[in-house]
Amino acid sequence: MSEIWRLLRGTDLVGEITITDRDFPWLYGDFTAHPGFAEFQPLFAQELELLNADDDHEAWESVYEKVTGSLALVSPDGPVTHFLLHVDGAEAWFRYIA
Repeated sequence: MSEIWRLLRGTDLVGEITITDRDFPWLYGDFTAHPGFAEFQPLFAQELELLNADDDHEAWESVYEKVTGSLALVSPDGPVTHFLLHVDGAEAWFRYIA
C-alpha cells in the first residue's frame, strides 16, 4: 500500500501526496488536488516563482506564511508541526519536522 500524506484546511481535504521517492530530508510524490486546493494553487505557484528567483526572501516568506497559516500537512501517523511544501502541478516535494 502506498504512503499517502494529506493536506488539510481545518478538517477539509484539499490535497493528497502519494510518496514516490525519498532523498533525506526531502520526500517526493504525486499530488492529487481536491476541490479546496484551487484557492491555494496561486500561492504555491507564487512561492515557487519567488523561490526560483532567489532574490527576495522576505517576499517568499510572506507568501509561504499564508500556506502554513491556512493548511496542515498530515502524515499517515498524524499531523506534523512544521513543513516546507512545494506543489507544482501533479508533483509535490516537502520536508517536515514531526
